[in-house]
Amino acid sequence: MKIAIIIVRSLLGLMFVFAAVVVLFKIPMEQPPMTPAATAFMTGLMSVNYFMTLLKVIELICGILLLTNFWAPLATVVLFPITVNILCFHAFLDEPKNLPSALLLIVANLFLAYAYRKNYAGLLLSKPIQ
Repeated sequence: MKIAIIIVRSLLGLMFVFAAVVVLFKIPMEQPPMTPAATAFMTGLMSVNYFMTLLKVIELICGILLLTNFWAPLATVVLFPITVNILCFHAFLDEPKNLPSALLLIVANLFLAYAYRKNYAGLLLSKPIQ
């Protein structure tokens, strides 16, 4: 199980670091064609000047945390809503052929959340410890 956690954590970290670096450093890459709904969604996100930079900085930091295994449970929690949004984007706005990569991200994130479940025990208490 430890080896599987290391592999999944490293791959997920690499995926987020790569995705962040490409956008932050404006590395030219060929973009696949998007549906009109996906184009409208991305145009809206890009029109808010700070959003994509903030999102990619968070992805970069969390990807590095996963790669270094420093605060990996926290990085998993922070990346989860981003991963869910990626899945929803590909499921509802983009073409179905792009869905497997989003499913891979969500499965990897859920696997790590399960692997780190003991770290979240205090968050799931009905009453806070005083």
